[in-house]
Amino acid sequence: MDRPGDYVADATEGITRVEDLPPPLVERRSRDYRRRRCPHCGGRARRCGRAHRVLHDLGTARGGRPLDIHVSYSTHQCSSCRRCFNADMDDLALPKCHYTHRVQQRAVRLVVEDGLPYRAASWHLWRDNRVFVPFATIQNWVEAAGEKRRTSHRRPIPG
Repeated sequence: MDRPGDYVADATEGITRVEDLPPPLVERRSRDYRRRRCPHCGGRARRCGRAHRVLHDLGTARGGRPLDIHVSYSTHQCSSCRRCFNADMDDLALPKCHYTHRVQQRAVRLVVEDGLPYRAASWHLWRDNRVFVPFATIQNWVEAAGEKRRTSHRRPIPG
């Protein structure tokens, strides 16, 4: 039995091919709704289809396997403005992103607070949390975290 402070060898050490890595644990979630309110006009929107998305989340080094979240979600079309949109998943991940908010926050924290280089942060994410994130992706996240967000609802300062 492993005790705190005991050295436990990394089972993935020496693996050079991605195909040889352990398969991820799969967690299934559903965001499938029959009707939603349109985020643009507030009108009624019916479901017009279903889609699927895979998100990579923080796993555990103890289990030795990464964690993938398979999300099934609905697509909707508004009857008033005829716009199409997906069910809201902002609490899990940003649109078009393959990683959850938890992965992004951990990666940015490793670089900004702990002062690690991007490559070392990528290695730490794999070693400690079994999620592989390319170091260039971490660099993009860190640079985006430092930018000021554009806000259109503020009034200009009077001159």
